[in-house]
Amino acid sequence: MKTIFVDTNILLDVFGKRWPHYSKGMAVWSLIEANKVKGFVSAISYNNVYYVLNNAKNAVVARKAMVVIRDIFTTLPLDEKIINMSIDSEFADFEDAIQYFSAVRCDADCIITRNKKDFKHSDVPVLSPDEFLSIYEQESV
Repeated sequence: MKTIFVDTNILLDVFGKRWPHYSKGMAVWSLIEANKVKGFVSAISYNNVYYVLNNAKNAVVARKAMVVIRDIFTTLPLDEKIINMSIDSEFADFEDAIQYFSAVRCDADCIITRNKKDFKHSDVPVLSPDEFLSIYEQESV
């Protein structure tokens, strides 16, 4: 079974029903929910999603999103090792570094994101939802 790490922007695409990205993000989620791939997120995705949804909607919507993330994805803890690797990395954005090293921690086959440029230092393949779904479909034939 493929192991995928899902970046926060994909979570926000689905929760915010951000078109045209919603449908592909939801298709990735569906594979995870159907146990066809193993989906991981970083612990920091919770606070990022909560913050955005609480500001855009309200605390009730944000809290429900926390339950959904918890129930669908496997959460990777943020620890001192990931923090230190992120601080010492060449990533321009600290949050992206945390996401990357979380993906490394779970030995992800790929990182699913719409912001591929943010992971230019990645040794883990970085795919858009479209790219991932296309590869998944080809490998499932």
